[in-house]
Amino acid sequence: MSPRFLSPADAAALLRPTDTLGLGLGPANPHTFLNALSVRDDWEDLQIGGALVLGLFGLFTNPHVHYRAGFFGPAERYLRSVGADVQLVPAGFRQFEPVLRQFAPRVMAVQCARDVDGNFNTSLHVGATFEELLRAGRDPERLLIVEVNPHLPVTTALEGYTTTIPAELVDVVLEGDQPVFELPEETATEVDETIADIAAGFIHPHATLQTGIGAIPTMVARHLAQREGGEYGIHSEMFTTGLWMLHQAGKVTNSHKSIFPGVSVTTFALGSSAMYEWMNNNPDVAFAPVDIVNDPTLIGRNRHFVSINGAISVDLYGQIVADSVAGRQISGVGGHEDFVAGAELDTQNVSLICLHATIEVDGVLQSRITAQLPLGSIVSTPRHHTAVIVTEFGAADLRGRTVSERAHLLAEIAHPQFRDELHLAAENLAH
Repeated sequence: MSPRFLSPADAAALLRPTDTLGLGLGPANPHTFLNALSVRDDWEDLQIGGALVLGLFGLFTNPHVHYRAGFFGPAERYLRSVGADVQLVPAGFRQFEPVLRQFAPRVMAVQCARDVDGNFNTSLHVGATFEELLRAGRDPERLLIVEVNPHLPVTTALEGYTTTIPAELVDVVLEGDQPVFELPEETATEVDETIADIAAGFIHPHATLQTGIGAIPTMVARHLAQREGGEYGIHSEMFTTGLWMLHQAGKVTNSHKSIFPGVSVTTFALGSSAMYEWMNNNPDVAFAPVDIVNDPTLIGRNRHFVSINGAISVDLYGQIVADSVAGRQISGVGGHEDFVAGAELDTQNVSLICLHATIEVDGVLQSRITAQLPLGSIVSTPRHHTAVIVTEFGAADLRGRTVSERAHLLAEIAHPQFRDELHLAAENLAH
């Protein structure tokens, strides 16, 4: 059965005043469709499931629209600040699929590129949504809406998988023309550069890499792009501009990986327009579902695997807070714990958690390495997964260390102003 081609307004009219809508993470968001939904003001109870919306849409500020988000970004934080009903559903990226299946929204919507066969390529996102999109397309009681964006690249699937939604499963197609969201590049500081230089010292010339979002992972990629050697592999939840830079520098061969060799593996991509153009029909980057890319047992099979991620704070036990501040949600768990856990499954592999040693709050310098986490803190990664913590003052390798040894190692990479009190706290730590 062929899909119906509708205007954005007519597609938006297919939702009932009381309804359920499912969206993918970030680059899967159908922006033209969301803008069309924002024009409507007749909502009675619209429940939306999604994560990391990459724009400010009036839809979410309607008092009868309720957004259940698996990951917060700037849009979610802003929407909450203006009173929108945005609620976190705590889940790692691999858990998004069973959560979405339980929610079972009547309408699934996604933006895609059109491929040469007339089918739909999920482009910059496979993630945890792909199977639910297909389920919606197969179910006569549900709707699958695809927004075709001509600016999106057509991307390649990992061998044995697919990034293609067959046209016969799609109920409605609408044309979009929104520019593809570009992730702003954070300006690196001298502290970022110092941390990146320390982190790069842990990276084997033939390492397989995963990098998270932020200035420090990008700086690590730049260090690797500029130094001698490097036949790196990529196995990363998110493909970033930093990883693209490594490709551009000729530093990525994927020839030393023991799993998925020959290609850089990812489940979604966010970066620059130049990166998106490079990814178009590029077989060097392969997309797969998040339950494959983020499976710790598969991650751990890579040789010399290095995971590079950030954090907000860490206590002397090695508990990591990475997605909230004083209980206030600022991001989400995502794949953080998956890659930290995967990296610990082989002694040749390592997880690096990078953070500034201090932060200034209301003019007062505070240590981000703390004796204890403040009341209300939410642990993103438990202590037993924590391997190496890196600040501008050095690296604390906690692998195989006792509780007391870990605490003193962490105190040593704190800002000098706080070291004595942290060592004293380490002496009194419950062992």
